Amino acid sequence: MDLRQQQLNMAERYRDTVDQREDIRRRQVETGTPFAADSEEQLRARAERLLSKGEVDPEALAPVPPARGPVRPAVVFERILGAASELQSVNFLARGARAARAVARISVVEGGRRAGFGTGFLVGERLLLTNNHVLPDVATATGSFAEFDLESDVDGVPKPVDSYDLAPAELFVTDVELDYTLVAVAVGSDGRRPGAVHGGLKLIAQQGKIVIGEPVNVVGHPDGRPKELAVRDNALLNQLPQFLHYRTDTEPGNSGSPVFNDQWEVVALHHAGVPAPDGEGWIANEGARVSAILRHLAGVELPPEQKRLLAELGPQAAPVGTAPSGAVPADDSLDGTAAGVIPTPGVLPTQAVTAAAHADAAARARERRGLTGRAGAGRRLVFLHGRGQQGRDPAALRTGWCEGLAIGLAAAGLAPLDAADVWFPFYGDALAAALATRERVTPDTATTTAEAYAPADSGARAVYAALLDEAAGATGMPAPERAPVAEGERAGQSRTAREGVAAQESGLLGGAVAALQRPLSWIAARSGLDDVVIATVFRDVAAYLGNKSVRDAVLDAVLAEMPDDGEIVLVTHSLGTVVALDLFTRLPRRASVPLLVTAGSPLGLDAVYQRLLAGGPVRPGQVGVWINAWAAGDAVAIGCPLGDTWSQVRDVLCVNRKDRAHDIAQYLSDTRVAAEIGRGARP
Repeated sequence: MDLRQQQLNMAERYRDTVDQREDIRRRQVETGTPFAADSEEQLRARAERLLSKGEVDPEALAPVPPARGPVRPAVVFERILGAASELQSVNFLARGARAARAVARISVVEGGRRAGFGTGFLVGERLLLTNNHVLPDVATATGSFAEFDLESDVDGVPKPVDSYDLAPAELFVTDVELDYTLVAVAVGSDGRRPGAVHGGLKLIAQQGKIVIGEPVNVVGHPDGRPKELAVRDNALLNQLPQFLHYRTDTEPGNSGSPVFNDQWEVVALHHAGVPAPDGEGWIANEGARVSAILRHLAGVELPPEQKRLLAELGPQAAPVGTAPSGAVPADDSLDGTAAGVIPTPGVLPTQAVTAAAHADAAARARERRGLTGRAGAGRRLVFLHGRGQQGRDPAALRTGWCEGLAIGLAAAGLAPLDAADVWFPFYGDALAAALATRERVTPDTATTTAEAYAPADSGARAVYAALLDEAAGATGMPAPERAPVAEGERAGQSRTAREGVAAQESGLLGGAVAALQRPLSWIAARSGLDDVVIATVFRDVAAYLGNKSVRDAVLDAVLAEMPDDGEIVLVTHSLGTVVALDLFTRLPRRASVPLLVTAGSPLGLDAVYQRLLAGGPVRPGQVGVWINAWAAGDAVAIGCPLGDTWSQVRDVLCVNRKDRAHDIAQYLSDTRVAAEIGRGARP
């Protein structure tokens, strides 16, 4: 199908929906609002997404005007949408700039010469999405390349362009009807993946990203020019099953641009303007809906190695009822990067675990083992991972850690370490199997992320409430949320913590636990991490600390794969830092740890260190030097720096990318952290 035929098809779709557009305009006039939806469920999904992500403060909404009869839910939803759309937080600009980093100009090369331009954007560390009419086949993609940072800085000075070759031999999926192409991108000359430098945009299958009448924003390279942004006089006009029609300014060269909502989530892949019936000018723009692209991708048959690469899209990209092959929630990288993929943003999932699933998890735990470093004299280097690694290949995880470390070592002028020398105890499957015995179906009354991810076990649920409460307080949650303490309660315990305890005592997940969404949303808004990411991390930390059987399963798995004598350089991340402190109570006396590195650690929270096996912030006697790496935007390391609570800890503040603030590769690539590990492992 050539571009001319695509334009004819677009014009026909636009012409066939004239009655639908008239109905939309009628409803907009009747309701006095620009927002329109096919159903109240669609409005509900959009409103709930805005509320759950903290884009709208429910308490700041004006009361719904009284009416003679019951107020229609649509009135409430439209009020929420209006509150979100009329004024934007100043971070709208910063979030847009972050999203735009993933957008690149595609230089199409044919016969060794540049034949044209398009736009594309990263949707994984090595996955780039654009139009079929930009890259129609493997032959065209071969030799073509993506140019990032083709733009000017705040002073109008052009930035250095960062170019990457395309790698269609590794992955190339295309569809003429939806006019999309998903292609792999080669690593850079320095060995870095493009997503590690420029970030990526998540493709979200979940409903509720936009409704008719809301603004859209388009970032691209019109006519091949440096990156430009269309944010004025833009609006979604209509939704078709596979396409969106919207009003905005675009030009040739914008083909393949991401179409964003005001929260900078991708809602469509722009492909062309709808031509006017007389052929003079353009009457609208059209883009393929993200949900339609993801449904098509879910049905594509690919070899295993390409499925693994496709898993970079993340589980949030899976259409309802499916999951991307190889995709599992991860903690070592919370933005879908090399170490894993994030949980689905905003979803309130069912946590049912059948006996068959439990048996399968237990079988995997028995089959998948950690890695032993090569035997030899000298110190042993041990990496201890965080949560969410179930089902992953320990060898691939170890390689990912070593790649991040190699970047920091090179910057420090030190030689890289051989991954084969590193010990990598693996407890991911053991943790998942232990959790499987504790979980149950999330009740239908769960309406918030905090409630949906609250552990089912009562002891773990109380820890979960305490973690959220303390973390919110550490990030400056206003004093009015911290009510006076009742007799017998811990001094300083806030209202949300007491509500969580009350719910735990009553055995309910609903009701008061829903109040935990307030601190969760507060933490998410100030860290930039999705509330689901934070909730899942705190849930698993709480499950480990609040349930003896879970803790024992994890410690047994780690101890079985740890060196039990000699000098150990122990590098830990996230939940792994908590496991490590408990590990010291069981490590044989003949083993010592001259260097301990904790990264992205929650050990600064009272709710964490008071529940350690040592009973508080007791510095292990086996430890020599303790380096704690933390980042200001890392919501898991919210209690850092640790030196305020723990003795003789040297805190290193890392400047991690905000969208990868908790990423272990970001921590290990810090020159100061890497140098300590490099010198410690080779004294």
